[in-house]
Amino acid sequence: MPFLPICTADMHSLGWDAPDFVYVTGDAYVDHPSFGVAILSRMLEAQGFRVAVLSQPDWRSGKDFTSFGRPKLGFLVTSGNIDSMVAHYTAAKRTRSDDLYSPGGKAGKRPDRAVIVYCKKIREAYGDIPILIGGLEASLRRFAHYDYWDDRVRPSILLDSGADLLMYGMGERSLTEIARRMREGEPVSSITDVRGTCFCVPTSRYEPRPAKECPSFELVASNQREYAVAARIQQDEQDAMRGKTVIQKHGKVILVQNPPSPPLGQEELDRIYELPYERAYHPVYEAQGGVPAIKEVEFSITHNRGCFGACNFCSLAFHQGRQITCRSEESVIQEAKKLTQSPRFKGYIHDVGGPTANFRHPSCKKQKELGLCKGKKCLAPTPCRQLTVDHSEYLHLLRRLRALPGVKRVFIRSGIRYDYLIEDKDESFFKELIAYHVSGQLKVAPEHCSANVLDKMGKPHIEQYRRFSRRFYELTKSVGKEQYLVPYLMSSHPGSTLKDAVELAVFLKKEGVRPEQVQDFYPTPGTISTAMFYTGLDPYTMKEVYVPRSPKEKAMQRALLQSFKPENRALVMEALKRAGRGDLIGTGPQCLIRPDRPAGRGDRKKQKGGREGYGGRQTQKKRKR
Repeated sequence: MPFLPICTADMHSLGWDAPDFVYVTGDAYVDHPSFGVAILSRMLEAQGFRVAVLSQPDWRSGKDFTSFGRPKLGFLVTSGNIDSMVAHYTAAKRTRSDDLYSPGGKAGKRPDRAVIVYCKKIREAYGDIPILIGGLEASLRRFAHYDYWDDRVRPSILLDSGADLLMYGMGERSLTEIARRMREGEPVSSITDVRGTCFCVPTSRYEPRPAKECPSFELVASNQREYAVAARIQQDEQDAMRGKTVIQKHGKVILVQNPPSPPLGQEELDRIYELPYERAYHPVYEAQGGVPAIKEVEFSITHNRGCFGACNFCSLAFHQGRQITCRSEESVIQEAKKLTQSPRFKGYIHDVGGPTANFRHPSCKKQKELGLCKGKKCLAPTPCRQLTVDHSEYLHLLRRLRALPGVKRVFIRSGIRYDYLIEDKDESFFKELIAYHVSGQLKVAPEHCSANVLDKMGKPHIEQYRRFSRRFYELTKSVGKEQYLVPYLMSSHPGSTLKDAVELAVFLKKEGVRPEQVQDFYPTPGTISTAMFYTGLDPYTMKEVYVPRSPKEKAMQRALLQSFKPENRALVMEALKRAGRGDLIGTGPQCLIRPDRPAGRGDRKKQKGGREGYGGRQTQKKRKR
């Protein structure tokens, strides 16, 4: 059977009386290395463990949780590839109508706070059986954390779920060691020394060790300044080279986070991606329309892990880490050859990337021995003087992929760090990116233009984007192509006032950019930006940060970024008046919207080439450069 067993009949067909582990996931079962469940289950299989996959069980009863019988070693539990609350709700806390990780894209296949719910059902069924939790939801909620949906600080998910161990970050090393020791008969209660894991111990039994202590759950739940202090400690120790043990009291229990697990080396990473994945969703979902999440990744290749960009609103640094590790060229080439053999392959590799596509090396030489700098950014607000910029290896890999028989095009659709790219004095990669690897539009993430807001985001200042944008269009024109930048933008991030939002609207007008979508800041667990949102403080300076909180102000900031839309006119008008920018209301070329018509006057004929609410017909695809 190519897929791992998903039901009792599958298990019995393999001659198993019981699995070693039952892997419970909130996602549909997709056997592709873009899914954590696929990687970890195939890894355990390769080590001789029997793993059954319990996908999207019915949490309203305990029946599904006993379908495989009692596993010999225990349960592995994850909410899936993303946090279950993010999967269910928008930044405005509205219920989503779809779920890309569920059959047919239909929502409602997993519960809110899936890790907690699944663990409680397992406890009801099997009592003290070992339960190990991991994945993004568990990883980012490992300490006491602000929960946007409850609007309060919740305790560590390890306590809320009642699980035995929590594996944070990338779990290959930690799960391998835990599974081996359990197979050898060691009780899970004594496995308290594995890096990349958290466990709880009563204060009366805690044996002091060298550690950084966070303010307690009780303190961070009642004092926002203490929460900001805790957030900085947790972020600062998230480094595999220099990270220390971190503890946090929760009443009469102490949460202990062991130091981060070292990232996999290149040979180890190669072995992980060479496991026998089906690279598809389980056939059982075919009648329901398949699993939409596979579409973007089926013919994509992950070549690296980690991101030293470490934006404050992104969870990657806290989960996957800032240290860059990458696969060998040969491993990537072999995977690409497998893609070309698929009957569904049409000649297009959709992406060769990762968290940041154009990172294949440590940010500097010091990082290899000392880890990444505490409390500093490699790229923001300006690139570090120690930064090593080199695209030569990535470019060589892309050239080899383009030359493979059966490959028509190789695209790069995951994030390009333009601020890193523009620092490369050798433009070979930049030129070939534009010539061969852009499918009409290149998505980049300036996010904002206000220096004040960008500093709170941990992003470079807008001058870097302007440099990149100018050169992008110069090189695009030189090769006779029509290609465009699509900037990701965020409204209402901590630090963003109405005046900052107006500044961004003016910048977009000047650049001729009309964003089709705008993302409101979403306070997800485990990020520095979420700590700012909750506390109103910058954890690294302890200075106050303005936080737009009211639905009305958020709506105005979002509307300003799409001031050209007629339906946004009233909100933009109000925002400009509140910000003291009445000069932007008028008919001049710099204005965002036209003034109200005087009472009793007829409609004026629109200015030739004009558009209500914008004052011009420049679009992203028709700009003068």
